[in-house]
Amino acid sequence: MTKNSNRINDFLKKNNLFPLHNPAISPDMAVDFERLLGLIEEEQGALESVKDFATAENAAARLRRLNLWHKSIFHIGNSVFFVIESKSDGDCALLTTSDVVPEFETVADVGTHIHAIPLTWSNLIRLKNLVLEADPSSTIFPRAEACLKKTSLGIGARFTTLHWPAVAWVMKALKLPVTANQNSIPRELVYDVQAMLENKLAKVPFPFIGAGVPEGHQGQSVQGMSHASIITLLKHGFHRHGIPWGFNADHQPIGGRFDAIEERLVEGSLFASYITYDMSPELSSHTPIENGDALETAFRNAVEPDLFDAVVKRVAAIPMSLPVDAVKKLVTYLMPAMKKVKRRDGLYIDIRKKLFIAEAGQRLIKELSIDELPGETTPQTLAVCLALVEAMGMRFDFIAPNIGFQKNIPYADSAALEKKIASLFSVAAYFGVSIGFLSGSGKSAENYRILGRLTRGCFEVKTSGRYTYEMGVALSRSTDPEDQKLWADWYQFTKELALRGAFSENSAQKSFAREFISSALKLEGPADIDGVYESPRRLREALDGIKPSPDHAFWFEYNFLFILAGKGSIDRLGDHSPEGYEQRSRFYKISSKSRLLFAQRVAEYILFLAETTGISDTGLIAKVREKLGLFKTYEELLMDIS
Repeated sequence: MTKNSNRINDFLKKNNLFPLHNPAISPDMAVDFERLLGLIEEEQGALESVKDFATAENAAARLRRLNLWHKSIFHIGNSVFFVIESKSDGDCALLTTSDVVPEFETVADVGTHIHAIPLTWSNLIRLKNLVLEADPSSTIFPRAEACLKKTSLGIGARFTTLHWPAVAWVMKALKLPVTANQNSIPRELVYDVQAMLENKLAKVPFPFIGAGVPEGHQGQSVQGMSHASIITLLKHGFHRHGIPWGFNADHQPIGGRFDAIEERLVEGSLFASYITYDMSPELSSHTPIENGDALETAFRNAVEPDLFDAVVKRVAAIPMSLPVDAVKKLVTYLMPAMKKVKRRDGLYIDIRKKLFIAEAGQRLIKELSIDELPGETTPQTLAVCLALVEAMGMRFDFIAPNIGFQKNIPYADSAALEKKIASLFSVAAYFGVSIGFLSGSGKSAENYRILGRLTRGCFEVKTSGRYTYEMGVALSRSTDPEDQKLWADWYQFTKELALRGAFSENSAQKSFAREFISSALKLEGPADIDGVYESPRRLREALDGIKPSPDHAFWFEYNFLFILAGKGSIDRLGDHSPEGYEQRSRFYKISSKSRLLFAQRVAEYILFLAETTGISDTGLIAKVREKLGLFKTYEELLMDIS
């Protein structure tokens, strides 16, 4: 185990925080391997017989304190491996009774036949090398396959890991590769557990709540999320279908204060098959230069003449009007950030070459996010960015422009959207690049049809907030008392944030809160909206008078902040203390019925995306949708993954 793993594991053990109800915090999937090893020793009589799928299935039925995931079976040469898991805490290891055990950092022998390999971060690195050496086409790990470089759905989640089985089920049912993991680092995921333990996580500003929230507001680490996603899909046998899947380390910040931690960002995202480069931190420290003399001076200092000539020549070949002075202005503005993108790109490439032996394990899908440039992205801006990337010797598979999408809001003007996408894609296609659509959740069916059709299937649409919404729907419809209590507390939390914001002295916070509240009240149909803001008491009475619903805008916009709010308090957002993690554990204790409804709704939304964007056959989707509705228990859905 690494030094960082030991420290975080000590913290987790001390506070009784284990993967079963608080997964993906530690880089390791075995927080207390010694305790897990004791359970294996207790049940070695049943485990000694495990040689293949059938004997593993028989042994699994005899175990009392362990789960032997027989569908996780995979081979390294002639050695057969399974995932073994503690039923009480979720700690995991690999188990084999084969005579030959490949070299891992740690292997524990139990009796004369059983060998247990703790699922530590260092062993995971070794495992990937061994697996790909034995089978270069293995899909146990995320892959940067050619199909995913062209077309994908980005399935993110702002708060838990509970959506993964639904994503795996849809991929299997449609035989469709997707980016099954998509999370922003370090905003959503903890980039370094040691920084977390030392209380060194920076605060990320959230203007709509008028405050900053510590980085990693989901609670899990990027290493832990990587590890847990791989093992979750492995446990359920998804790898047996041979369908490649991806993990997007999204919004990797370039420049600014992130220069100081970029090596940790690179190390944490080791298992990502897909990196999104976000230049906004560096761009925020520069502005486009309007003065002609100042521009000439900055241009001479920052841009090599041969590189600029290559950009001008490349752009000139595209049928569009773009004066050389406009190219000079944009290239000068972009150059400091682009140099740092190139440096970071080299670091991501180098660490994979250093730690992964197989070429398949070193590959990367890459996206350049330019949605933070001023205004909506024009075809001219897109062309200059792609020409500059090319001239600097880099290659991106996706480019993410700003087309005016707002999170979770449909784009109202279909004709305008068609025109925008058509003009942008004509440039992207010229450079052989697909378009990444950020803020892709909550668009209309017509929006998605336009997106798929006009890009000729060369796109990725990123979705995230929708799946948090689906959890709210599942809990609100549950008949389980604990689920209902969690839903009531969750809704009340967002209501309190809205009430505080509506009378804040911070103008942005106040404006957003009132916009969200008014939307919710209009949805329920009260007559006098403006009058409710006469006083906090009047507003509370109005909000107390409507039935809680996940369709209320203030719940939808604030809900992700609840996951790590210590004691459920609006004053303890992004709380990485034991009390914050106790709050998080509530979601991992929901009933099986809520898990089923959540999984069905996640799966249904992915089917909707696949259908409307045109990336999967409508007849097949109809059959899959029908099957999805037939599941009576969550266990039935899990069993159907493999």
